[in-house]
Amino acid sequence: MDHHTVAAISIAGTSLDVLGSLYLAYDLLGGQHGPLRLLTRAVTYSLVFGIGYGLGLGLFFGLACGIATGVTVAIELNRAARGLDHYPLPWEALFSAIRGFAFGASLYRWLGLGFATAFALLITIGQVMAYSRGMRPATDYTASRRPRITRRQFWGTVVRTLGYIATALICSAFVHHIEHAWIFALRVGLVTGLVTGVGVTINPFIEYYADNLPERRLGVFGIVLILCGFTLQSLQYWLAFFDVKLT
Repeated sequence: MDHHTVAAISIAGTSLDVLGSLYLAYDLLGGQHGPLRLLTRAVTYSLVFGIGYGLGLGLFFGLACGIATGVTVAIELNRAARGLDHYPLPWEALFSAIRGFAFGASLYRWLGLGFATAFALLITIGQVMAYSRGMRPATDYTASRRPRITRRQFWGTVVRTLGYIATALICSAFVHHIEHAWIFALRVGLVTGLVTGVGVTINPFIEYYADNLPERRLGVFGIVLILCGFTLQSLQYWLAFFDVKLT
């Protein structure tokens, strides 16, 4: 096992411990009207996107892109849940840049600085263009117990998938050629599209429970997060105990 992977797992475990402690401190953070509504969204969306990206593109990709996407999407949806208009375009460009940076950082380990920078820049520009045309995470916002995807959200997901495939091919052709470029581009595009589609579909369900979970369930969720964090943090010690060699 790579020592970078062990470090990433330990960091994830520490993060879960912190989040779990915040949920247990629900009352101290202001109860229903405190920051935990935003935190609940950020944690949930980070897990959804992180698991999806992690299964399709690897642990580090899932960790970096899951957190970046989950947090920025949560900030935008939390604003929509309060009945406010969307953020100004400069703020939306910042959210796009954060997500683009996370993708670039994830690709840097595989394909180098040039490819990662070009990919991050192109997808950031693409996201800003989508924002300017009214396509954003809060498009067709609703909070419901039932998952749902609208026609506009579906076609937005399709365009996003094709855009990521095209971006990977462009970067391979003009910046840094990679072997089996089509396979790589399809993998990145389809994983991104699938994760986006799942996120959009379950979005109403997450939004409903983000604002309606009772205090006891939030406390239980906090305990579960702490236990998961402890498990991830202890991995490095179990590896040392069983003399597992790291590369």
